Amino acid sequence: MPQSYRTPASATRATAPTASTAATAFPASVPRGTGLGLAAAFAAALLGAGAYSAIGYSIDRQASYAAVAVGLLVGLAAGKAGGRGPLLPAAAALLSLGALHLGQLLFIALVIADVNAAGLIAVIGDQGIGGLFGIWQKSAEVTDYAFPVIGAAVAFGAAKKAGG
Repeated sequence: MPQSYRTPASATRATAPTASTAATAFPASVPRGTGLGLAAAFAAALLGAGAYSAIGYSIDRQASYAAVAVGLLVGLAAGKAGGRGPLLPAAAALLSLGALHLGQLLFIALVIADVNAAGLIAVIGDQGIGGLFGIWQKSAEVTDYAFPVIGAAVAFGAAKKAGG
């Protein structure tokens, strides 16, 4: 003989999420703040690229301490804004690599603008990113590869420490 079950009245009503249920609704595999950490690291990378090129242009060469500073800036931004996300240290390292390479390209564009007495935007428009990259490839030295790697290592470590 089949039995019939009655559901309680509270089970049929939809309830609004509370603060405790909303906190558990987010997947545990992606910590809260990861998106904010990535956005902060991206903004810091753009700022760092501009600062790296300006420092290099002002002293007429690249400086390892500036690469370390860019890596530290990107890593701290990712870690402080994003918390303990496992993705953030690697993302900070990659963004730091990109920022330092972009800073090197901007440094080349600043030098070309200074030599030709042209504006920076005009040089970037005439050369394009591909043209600046070609110039970078022809004139690259060991430090052009080493400094971004150092900055990426610093960004990785800083993001791990700051998020922790």
